[in-house]
Amino acid sequence: MHGAPQSHASWRIVAPQLAKTHTVIAPDLRGYGDSSKPGDGENHANYSKRVMALDQVEVMKHFGFDRFPVVGHDRGGRVGHRMALDHPDKVTHLVVLDIVPTYYVYTHVTIDFIQAYFHWFNNVRAAPGPENDIKTQNEAALARATSEIQKEYLRTAAQPENIRAMCEDYRAGPSIDLKHDEADLNKKIACPLLTLWGERGPMGRIYDVLAIWKERGTRVTGKGLPGGHNLQEDVPGLVFAEVTVLVRILTSRSIRMSSMERIYASLPAPHLAGAVEHS
Repeated sequence: MHGAPQSHASWRIVAPQLAKTHTVIAPDLRGYGDSSKPGDGENHANYSKRVMALDQVEVMKHFGFDRFPVVGHDRGGRVGHRMALDHPDKVTHLVVLDIVPTYYVYTHVTIDFIQAYFHWFNNVRAAPGPENDIKTQNEAALARATSEIQKEYLRTAAQPENIRAMCEDYRAGPSIDLKHDEADLNKKIACPLLTLWGERGPMGRIYDVLAIWKERGTRVTGKGLPGGHNLQEDVPGLVFAEVTVLVRILTSRSIRMSSMERIYASLPAPHLAGAVEHS
């Protein structure tokens, strides 16, 4: 699963390699890419990680999978964390890229975090303040974009409904997600958990990432990789190698593609298309 403000296209390099030996499902999260954008809901409930986690369980059920490993970057990692807590009978392995748990972040706010992740605070302001700011920024970025992947990300990220949904995702973090996380502080991730972080980004500089995740899981390993926040794009070979080691016991050999495939025909890197429509 991808992060914000990207889509499943962020896995276009790693996913095809994994698909040589495993079935790969790469959805657009609720509110992102070409997936649907439900209304906000009371207390941002429609963008809680609990609801987004259930989306993915239902997606996997649709494709015939009752138990499966989960790999998530950024916001996708937070959805994966909630999947492992709410659906331990479904998640066999969990890989999270360049995050620490949301509850830890909001209960250990420092100036270093604020300066490195200012958008966590900017995006939760009351609507339509951040929505208007982001729309202006993304429209300008789309006008300047030169690469196919930049254009693809911004094709959806510049749309008002995507921007609203992304802000709701962020607003859910310090509200309904925080309440869910607090209620589950005594619940640990039971499956094997691998955490990877970028050595060139702020995550590893600000936090002892591995130690923090060891407090949340029972079988936790991890390491820093020589990349920035978007590890699956910066060091895709290393991400592929680490994920493969964790899930090497799985042997399925197919790949799920959607009509989004046509969009990536001109991309220089291998790609996986897997946008999912939410109901």
